[in-house]
Amino acid sequence: MVGTPTNGRARLAFSVVNGGQELCLTSTPTSIAGSDYGGIEFTKEDVEALLNEKLKRKDRFNLKEKCDNMVEYIKKLKQCIKWFQELEYSYLLEQKKLQDELESSEIKFSEMEMIVKKKEEELNSIVVELRKNNAFLQEKFSKEESDKLAAVESLTKEKEARLIMERSQASAFEELARAQRELSSANQKISSLNEMYKRLQDYITSLQQYNGKLHTELSTAEDDLKRVEKEKAAMVEDLGMIKGELALSKASQDEAVKQKDAMMNEVMCLRREIQQVRDDRDRQLSLVQNLSDEVEKCRESTGKYCEELNEMKEKTNELEATCSSQSIELRTLQNHLAAAENKLQVSDLTAMETMHEFEDQKRLVRELQQRLADAENKLMEGEKLRKKLHNTILELKGNIRVFCRVRPLLPDERSSPEGNFISYPSSVESLGRGIDLVQNGQRHSFTYDKVFAPEATQEDVFVEISQLVQSALDGYKVCIFAYGQTSSGKTYTMMGRPGLLEEKGLIPRSLEQIFQTRQSLQLQGWKYEMQVSMLEIYNETIYDLLSTNRTAPDVLRSENGSPIKPYAIKHDASGNTQVSDLTIVDVRSAREVSFLLEQASRSRSVGKTQMNEQSSRSHFVFTLKISGINESTDQQVQGILNLIDLAGSERLSKSGSTGDRLKETQAINRSLSSLSDVIFALAKKKEHVPFRNSKLTYLLQPCLGGDSKTLMFVNISPDSSSASESLCSLRFAARVNACEIGTPRRLTNTQP
Repeated sequence: MVGTPTNGRARLAFSVVNGGQELCLTSTPTSIAGSDYGGIEFTKEDVEALLNEKLKRKDRFNLKEKCDNMVEYIKKLKQCIKWFQELEYSYLLEQKKLQDELESSEIKFSEMEMIVKKKEEELNSIVVELRKNNAFLQEKFSKEESDKLAAVESLTKEKEARLIMERSQASAFEELARAQRELSSANQKISSLNEMYKRLQDYITSLQQYNGKLHTELSTAEDDLKRVEKEKAAMVEDLGMIKGELALSKASQDEAVKQKDAMMNEVMCLRREIQQVRDDRDRQLSLVQNLSDEVEKCRESTGKYCEELNEMKEKTNELEATCSSQSIELRTLQNHLAAAENKLQVSDLTAMETMHEFEDQKRLVRELQQRLADAENKLMEGEKLRKKLHNTILELKGNIRVFCRVRPLLPDERSSPEGNFISYPSSVESLGRGIDLVQNGQRHSFTYDKVFAPEATQEDVFVEISQLVQSALDGYKVCIFAYGQTSSGKTYTMMGRPGLLEEKGLIPRSLEQIFQTRQSLQLQGWKYEMQVSMLEIYNETIYDLLSTNRTAPDVLRSENGSPIKPYAIKHDASGNTQVSDLTIVDVRSAREVSFLLEQASRSRSVGKTQMNEQSSRSHFVFTLKISGINESTDQQVQGILNLIDLAGSERLSKSGSTGDRLKETQAINRSLSSLSDVIFALAKKKEHVPFRNSKLTYLLQPCLGGDSKTLMFVNISPDSSSASESLCSLRFAARVNACEIGTPRRLTNTQP
């Protein structure tokens, strides 16, 4: 976790310490009267010279001279920071003034806009009403005109229909007379046919009588024939004479049958003619009846048309009178419309004047917004420079940086009845860096390097530490660890939530940035090799999270089951730390590291308590060793990135731990208590620092007492029931922030 020192190293400029970003001062700020440093002004050249100034040392072993030079340099930096704070305060005052002017202008603008809108609405309503009246009158006039035209057209149509009816009535009378004449002739034909029919019936009866007579004669002839046959023998001589008579009778009979058939055919023809005559008579009678009905209907419709014609004449007179009155009203409304249009033109002129005033106000608002944006840009530049100077002072002092993060309230939690017991001051000195906690009516105020409110996202948090992670590629030893009570959000801050890209933690984001930066540095001739190791400290026992053998803690076993040797923490003379027999994996991409992280997460010890469903029961240590070489310059760098998720402190009365959970809680609290003892000894600058009291502090010795860049995240729960634990965490973080561990060194050398 610690690299080799480099002797005779000159102090780096702020552009190198902060990842190569330079702050440009656009103008020379004026001094502020009445301040402690009111007579001192700093220009861009002064600030750059101050940042690039090198300490002059005649004797490199004269520590007193070095300390005096350092104190004087820090005093200059404090003067510069104080001057920038006063300048920032003046910018804030100007910004507030501009915001007030902007708000007043916006209020005037909104009032003017409301007045214009009201006038426009009134004029629009008047115009709409006049247009509606005009449209209604025009529609009414057009409707009456159309009614009048329709009435005239209906009158002409009725006249034409009347003429047509008179003509049709005359033709109907003519057809009726013709039908009557045809009916009389048909009746005469019918009477003559009836007489003929009677005669035919008489003739048929006479033929029937004759036929009956012939039948009787035939029967008598047959009787005679029978008698003749009986008397055949006696009357052979008379047979010829009888046969001749018989042949004559048969011939006469055939003639009679033929006459009968002819008479029957004639009778059938007469019957068909009679039926046809009857049908003609019925058709003529129905035609006469229809013509009579039509004549009656024509008479009735003629009367109705006459009545309707009289009514239409009356309506036409009324419509003409109404049309004349409507014409008068239309002329008056046209006069009113002309007057309204004149008023509308006047109101348009007023509206144009108002619009010109509105444009002037908008132009003024834009100017104020531009001035406000310029002031905000100046404020941001001053804030960036303040951060650079502050980081430089911290690096020169060797202090541990501390970030505080407050997690959001969970659905099953509730805030205190008196209100939220955590607040954030809004003063210039504490904005974004201060936090206040109220307990038992007493307010406790703390100031750190950065404070994240509950609404801060994972991206917001990572942006603040991205330059620190970049330092690992530049050859520094970097350590970031999360501290806080259980269920305060430490693991979420470091690891994030699996499966959600927007909620990735600091460890995945740091690895992504490192591998992306490695790709960009390859164009400059840099080649990097990276190695990953992961371990956890569980009940003061080291576990290798990347090892496949997890059966026996703290002891490695051979294939036959015999113990080999335990994991041991070793620090060499150069400040490097190694854990014996720990699995180290070469990695080439962020995906490989993500796979190893998932494997380690599955192997890590977690448990359920009354305060957390999945509480981390061990300290998790992720180490990334970076070795880089630039083939063009033969420069080598060695950096180390340590990302640590500490187990959460908890009280037995709240967690309700028993059995194995009780042992875990006791081991966690002992290791965190040892960490507190180490921090207390460093803050008091004691000669002996108890790093060996626990494996956690002994593993963190290069980070807490060496030359690395160290950052601690203190995680706070906003639950009112955890106020006392939150206060203890904030106090511990304040002590950590006051510790001086030494100036960080960059581990570089030149390839022989």
